Amino acid sequence: MAAAERIDTPEIFDEDLIERIQRGDRNAFDTLYERYFPRVSGYVRRRVNNRADVEEIVQDVFVNVFTSLDSFRGDAPFAAWVLGVSRYTIAGRFKKKQHKWVPLDGAMREEEGESPLGDQQREPSPLEHYECRERLAEIETAARTRLTLDQWQLVELHHVKNHSVRRMASDLDRSEDSIKSNLYRARKLLLAR
Repeated sequence: MAAAERIDTPEIFDEDLIERIQRGDRNAFDTLYERYFPRVSGYVRRRVNNRADVEEIVQDVFVNVFTSLDSFRGDAPFAAWVLGVSRYTIAGRFKKKQHKWVPLDGAMREEEGESPLGDQQREPSPLEHYECRERLAEIETAARTRLTLDQWQLVELHHVKNHSVRRMASDLDRSEDSIKSNLYRARKLLLAR
């Protein structure tokens, strides 16, 4: 893409790119692809060990992103939505490609406490789900009881709505240093046990 056609600047938000894509702007999709390719590629690579599969899945993810853009409602950050599409694309691929797995030494390894799958990713256990929900409840309680409304607004804008510090400073008419300092204090309060 020529430098004059490049539209990826920090001032252009994902939502703006999505609108352009929906109007048929190919450069906007190229920009979105370049913006999210490293995240999607890393996400898939951590879950799939085969390089060829990783490349195919990443391409499938972006096809799915493009064809599903109308379903993005903006309730969560676009990055989270893209990673959700990635997760479903990976899961769909594994459903199609399930082979019967017969471990040669699996029985012995299971008795020794090792998983026959080695270091491959696995679904979280019910206990892990429970612990995650408990930690989330602790953070929500801390947010209600320990944070000021201003601190909560900053946390929500930055960590939930995925706004940059620069954008927050501009929108709230405050300095970036002030935003960073207040975010730091809020995170410290939230993560304290």
